[in-house]
Amino acid sequence: MLTPPKAHEEAHELSIHGHTRIDPYFWMRNRDSQEVLDYLHAENAYTKASMAHKAELQEALYEEMKGRLVPDDSSVPVRMGAYFYYSRYEKGLDYPKYCRKKGSLEAEEEIFLDVNELAKGQTFTQVRGLSLSPDHQMLAFGLDQVGRRIYTLKFKDLTTGEILQEEIKDTIGNYAWAEDNQHLFYARQDQQTLRPHEIYRHKLGEHPEKDRLIFEEKDDTFNCYVAKSKSKKYLFIISAATLSTEVRFLPADQPQGDWQIFLPREEKHEYEIAHQGDHFYILTNYQATNFRVMRSPIGPSDKAQWEEVVPHRADVLLESMSLFEEYMVLEERQKGLSHIHIWHLPSGMEQMVPFDDEVYLAYVDQNPAFATQILRYGYQSMTRPDSTFELHLQTGERVLLKQQEIKGGFEPENYRSQRLWATAEDGTEIPISLVHHKDTPLNGTAPLLEYAYGSYGISLDPSFSAQRLSLLDRGFIFVIAHIRGGAEMGRHWYEDGKFLKKKNTFTDFIAVGEYLVREGITQSDRLFCMGGSAGGMLVGTVINMRPDLYHGAIAAVPFVDVVTTMLDEDIPLTTGEYDEWGNPNDPVYYEYMLSYSPYDNVVAQDYPHLLVTSGYHDSQVQYWEPTKWVAKLRKVKTGDHRLLLETDMESGHGGASGRFGRYKEAALQYAFLIDLVEELGVD
Repeated sequence: MLTPPKAHEEAHELSIHGHTRIDPYFWMRNRDSQEVLDYLHAENAYTKASMAHKAELQEALYEEMKGRLVPDDSSVPVRMGAYFYYSRYEKGLDYPKYCRKKGSLEAEEEIFLDVNELAKGQTFTQVRGLSLSPDHQMLAFGLDQVGRRIYTLKFKDLTTGEILQEEIKDTIGNYAWAEDNQHLFYARQDQQTLRPHEIYRHKLGEHPEKDRLIFEEKDDTFNCYVAKSKSKKYLFIISAATLSTEVRFLPADQPQGDWQIFLPREEKHEYEIAHQGDHFYILTNYQATNFRVMRSPIGPSDKAQWEEVVPHRADVLLESMSLFEEYMVLEERQKGLSHIHIWHLPSGMEQMVPFDDEVYLAYVDQNPAFATQILRYGYQSMTRPDSTFELHLQTGERVLLKQQEIKGGFEPENYRSQRLWATAEDGTEIPISLVHHKDTPLNGTAPLLEYAYGSYGISLDPSFSAQRLSLLDRGFIFVIAHIRGGAEMGRHWYEDGKFLKKKNTFTDFIAVGEYLVREGITQSDRLFCMGGSAGGMLVGTVINMRPDLYHGAIAAVPFVDVVTTMLDEDIPLTTGEYDEWGNPNDPVYYEYMLSYSPYDNVVAQDYPHLLVTSGYHDSQVQYWEPTKWVAKLRKVKTGDHRLLLETDMESGHGGASGRFGRYKEAALQYAFLIDLVEELGVD
C-alpha cells in the first residue's frame, strides 16, 4: 500500500492585530535546503507511484496531444518595413525559429533567431521581448533559462549573425528602441520582489555599467515598463498599479531628451495613450466605469483639454485601443462576448466586424503598420480553431489568411457549444460557456469539468483548445464559468469580485456547479473543477466551502496561502496586489482574507480527490504555497480520497518551456480525471 509523504511540523508564530496564528509548515520556505528538496521529491515520487497504473494512458494522451500539432507549422507572415516576419517549427524540434524574407514571400529565408540553438543543454528556455531596431539590423531579446521570468537582455547583429558579448541581466523582457538605432530603453526589476521598478537607457557598444537610469518607480504598489507608439513617433514609460496609471512620453528621435508626464497619477484613474497626428488619444476610466476614449493635443495634459471621441456606455466595456493613421480600432466586450469596433477618424464613420457563433473569441492581431487600410484580426470559438483574417477597412472585404490546422481527424462539426446562465445566490445571472462532443448527452450521465479564473478583471474567453479535445472525445463536458472577479460583463463584474466582495467569486462558481447538477446536465459524483494561479485559490476556497459538490479537483500553481503571502512585502507581487485583495495590515482586510484563504480554512472533512501542480522556480506563486497546503490537507482531512502534489523542479509559473512540455502536465491532469471517472464505471 502506498504511503504518502509526511511533513514534520514546527510551531512558527505569525502575530498581527492581536491575533497569533501558528504555521507548522513555514519551514518549507527554505528554498534550497535539503529537507525541502527531499520532501518535494518524495511528493513527486508518491504522485508517480499513485498514477503508475495510468502511465500508459498518460503517454497515450501526451502523444495524442502532440499528434494534433502540425509538425512544421508556421505563423502568418507580417510585413514590417522591407521584410516579412514569421516564426516556424520544424518536425521534432521543441522551439521556434524566427525568420524573415526581404521584399517578398518568394525571397530567400533568413533565420534570424533559432531558439533551439539557445536551448541546447538547458532544461528550460524562454525567449521574450523580441525587438528590432528601426533599421532592422539589430535584434534585442530577453532570455530566461531558469523559469523565474528574470531575463538577460541580449543583442544579435543581423548583418553578421553574431550575438554580441554585451548583455544586461535582471530585465523583465520589455524593450523599446529609439529611432536612432543606437539607444534602447529597458525595464529592470528589483532582485528581491521582482517588481519592475527602473527604466534605463542603453547605447549599443557601451558597457552596461554606463547605462543611465532614466526613471525609478519608488511607489512599491506600482510597476513600470516601456512602450513605443504605433506611429513610431513617441516612446512611453508607463507606471501602473492595479487601479492607477501614469504615462511619460518622449519623441522617439530624441533619446537623450527630457521625458514629460502626460497626466500625473491619481487614485483610481487608469488610462493609456496612443499617438495619431497632432493628438494623443486616451483610453480612460475617468468618470467612465467601462472606459471611454478622449483626445488631447500633444504635450503634458490636463482633463480640461480633453475632447470626447467615444462616450462611456454602461453595457459595453472598452478593453483596448489600436490607433492607425486614419482609423481607431477598439476591442470591446458586451454580455460576455468580444467585439471589434472600427472608426474612420476623418469621417467619423463606424463599423463592427460581424461574428455569427453563439460563443466565440475575436481579437485584434498583429498590425505593426501605422499607415494601412488593412486590419488583421483573429477569431475562434470552442468548436472552431483559431483563424487569422484580414479586413479591408474601406471595402469591408474579409480574407481568411489561415486557420489553425488540427491533425488527428478533427472535424468541428463533431462538437457543440452553447451559452447558459446560472443564478447566483444574490440573484446575479452568471454566464456559462459549454462545449461537448455531439455524441455526449447532456442528461446527467456524462462527467463535466468546470473551469474558471475570476480575478484581476481578466476575462476568460470561450476559445478553442486542441488539448481539450482529449477530454471531449472521451465523453467529458467542459464548462467555463464566467464568474465575478473577471470583467466579462463589464468593469462592475470585476469590482463586484474583489476586495471585500471577493467571496462573490467563490459563491458564483458554486452556483454554476449547482446549476449544472440541478438542470440534469451532470451529477455531483461526476462533477470536477479546475483553476490555476488565482483560479487555483478559487478551487481551494470552493472545496473548503462545498467539498460535497465536486468529485475531484485540480489546482494548478494555486495561490492558497493568501494571508501569509500578502503580509510579506519581500516576496514578488505582494505590494502590487493590495489593490486586488486589500492590505492585510488593515484589520478589516486581514479578517476578510483570513475568512477565505484556502490554507487557513482547511478543516477535518472529506475533500474531493485533489491533484495540485506547482513550479519550483515560480515567481508568481511561490512553490511553498501549494506544498504547505497539501501538507496541511494530509494532516487534517478525513476520508481516503486521493491527494497528489506534482512539482516541476525545472520550471516556473507557466510550466515547462517548449512546444511540447506543457502537454506532459496536461496528460497527468487528464489521466487523473479519466481514472476517477473509470472508477465510477461511467461509460
